[in-house]
Amino acid sequence: MSKRDYYDVLGVSRQADAAEIKSAYRKLAIKFHPDKNPGDKEAEENFKEAAEAYEILSNQEKKARYDQFGHSGNSGGFGGGGMNMDDIFSQFGDIFGGGHPFESFFGGGSRSGGRRVQKGSNLRIKVKLTLEEIAKGTEKKVKVNKQIVCKTCDGSGAKDKSSFHTCKTCGGAGSVRRVTNTILGQMQTTSTCPTCNGEGVEITAKCTTCKGEGLERGEETITINIPAGVSEGMQLSMTGKGNAAPRGGIAGDLIILVEEVQHESLKRDGINVIYDLYINFADAALGTSVEVPTIDGKAKIKIDAGTQGGKILRLKGKGIPEVNSYHKGDQLIYVNIWTPKAVSSEEREVLEKLKGSANFKPQPGKSEKSFFERIKEYFE
Repeated sequence: MSKRDYYDVLGVSRQADAAEIKSAYRKLAIKFHPDKNPGDKEAEENFKEAAEAYEILSNQEKKARYDQFGHSGNSGGFGGGGMNMDDIFSQFGDIFGGGHPFESFFGGGSRSGGRRVQKGSNLRIKVKLTLEEIAKGTEKKVKVNKQIVCKTCDGSGAKDKSSFHTCKTCGGAGSVRRVTNTILGQMQTTSTCPTCNGEGVEITAKCTTCKGEGLERGEETITINIPAGVSEGMQLSMTGKGNAAPRGGIAGDLIILVEEVQHESLKRDGINVIYDLYINFADAALGTSVEVPTIDGKAKIKIDAGTQGGKILRLKGKGIPEVNSYHKGDQLIYVNIWTPKAVSSEEREVLEKLKGSANFKPQPGKSEKSFFERIKEYFE
């Protein structure tokens, strides 16, 4: 089943600003919240779908990639898919302004004790791709040096299981409530616990390996599935493959920047591939067959007798596919007539004889296209 357009999910236009996007998500989150729809799987899926759409459209960088490339810009092995309830509550709790998400709307039902869940920082790497890899899509395995969960304390930051206790200030909730009397009545506010910094627990003896951080440096081999048709400078993201977060938090994202390796003979122009073919005057006049390189290997093409310099030959479907589409570009072959820069005395004698021949006088007919006409035809 294909994903719905994120703008359709939130019910906003593509010109919607950040405030409109946030407001639309807030309404859907209230409508489909699991506490309001217990046991309703459809409501839960709608809740997750709305959160995924908001994750992309509320982030200017991800939104720009989505507007340009659709779901493939942040998915296809990358992006905002596969969110669980803890992801949603920890990332978007502030949608209702402080405290545990939805707490003030649904009687304070806490799914994770109201504790603040931290998120690790994002990582950025470059991946070099050949033209062949871009055309067909590829799988890359990369080693990433990053912060990982401490193996000694399993990310808790404590020396052992008895080296921490429940925060006495918040009772393990991670947040404290304050009631203030105003002329409008009592107003209740929720804020992060100042004692435990929202974690709900206090460490009495720190882990000797990570010094209480819950993190250490490590290396992970990550498999990246690159979709066909990506281009230079395009950014892809893998959720949860960035730096780990302390205390069992959510890992950051891995941002992959695409870098194209220049092909030795082919040039890319959007979804088309360009090749400059050079032939000598005799082959252009008499006609011949030549082999040209393509993304898929060698291809034999026919050069008709009387071929003029500047002619463009087209190999249909031999270009680059569009991202997330079945449409493919073509390979365009520019025919160039090679003129020798120096000739021998024998060659000069032959050319002098041919020079005066009527067939060697330029006589362009109406069927011959000018340079500008050929360029116009190419773009059309």
